[in-house]
Amino acid sequence: MKAVNIIRLKEVRADGLIIEQAVWQLSEPVPGSGHLFKYRLYCGRGNECLVRYDNERGKGDHRHMDGREEVYIFTGLAALLEDFWNDIERLT
Repeated sequence: MKAVNIIRLKEVRADGLIIEQAVWQLSEPVPGSGHLFKYRLYCGRGNECLVRYDNERGKGDHRHMDGREEVYIFTGLAALLEDFWNDIERLT
């Protein structure tokens, strides 16, 4: 099965904030992750990344915030999206 894009959203707000979400359903996990999703969630302004979640091949699930990268414990797609939006609320 090919990767199937299940979420693809981009929002540009009047204040310059950019929010992007891209999620794919996979037939097998990305190396380093134990689930069947590939994702990239981003929020930033200009050249500044405020928060980004992704599961890059070999790195697994992680979050970029405050200039550092930390492991993210993936418990489900709904929880991932909720965590992302909660971070945006805190940061903006």
